Amino acid sequence: MYDYILGGKDNLAVDREAVDQMVAFMPEIVSLSKANHSFVQRAARFLAAAGLRQFLVLGTGLPTQGNVHEVVREASPDAKVVYADPDPVVATHARALLEEAGRVAFAEVDLLRPAELLAMPEVRQLIDLTEPVGVMVGSVLHFVDDDDNPQAVIKILRDAVAPGSYLVLAHGVHSLGNEEAEENVRDVFRGSSTGGAKGRTREEIRAMFGEFELVEPGLVPVSEWRPDEEPLIGETPPPGYLLVGVGRKPSA
Repeated sequence: MYDYILGGKDNLAVDREAVDQMVAFMPEIVSLSKANHSFVQRAARFLAAAGLRQFLVLGTGLPTQGNVHEVVREASPDAKVVYADPDPVVATHARALLEEAGRVAFAEVDLLRPAELLAMPEVRQLIDLTEPVGVMVGSVLHFVDDDDNPQAVIKILRDAVAPGSYLVLAHGVHSLGNEEAEENVRDVFRGSSTGGAKGRTREEIRAMFGEFELVEPGLVPVSEWRPDEEPLIGETPPPGYLLVGVGRKPSA
């Protein structure tokens, strides 16, 4: 669905139909998705400029236009990137798309099993956890129910990485102010592999960073995080729909 919204070609009819249904209820979905992708690119560029050379991209979905490994290699050609997603269909296509990238791997694993994720051979071969890592979790955790304790999942990842590592996070807010449209969109997601969608409060999202120190401008609406370039094709979502931030793990 994400690839279709971004104008890619790696999507199926069922993806396009689901997106069209959601757009009918909430047209902002398109500009919001594009703004999220632009944020991930800006954050990746920021981390590479800060000296990071290894990246763990979680809940990635199908690699699409302007992937993290493409962005960070503008600053660091030797950067290493591991994408992780539990969907076997995504895994098959992603490996085919990434096979010629070099220093890039795909791990078929659920981010809700962080210990298993960190032990995956693809991760162990490319990522050195004794050195700073950029952990990127873009627009994924609002698909994780409270029963699966996303706070604990992210804490395990925060604890596993070295000081100087970064956490990049984008998360949907608790409510967008249009309950009927939101419920219709959730119904579409319930019929997909993602399951339902659940927004959270600003306080809940901030807590996911734990002891990590937020870099400027802090936890802000997606289009307000270091807008050093025009949004993709000039589209800007309504403020407050998606909160984003980048946090740095302090020295012990």
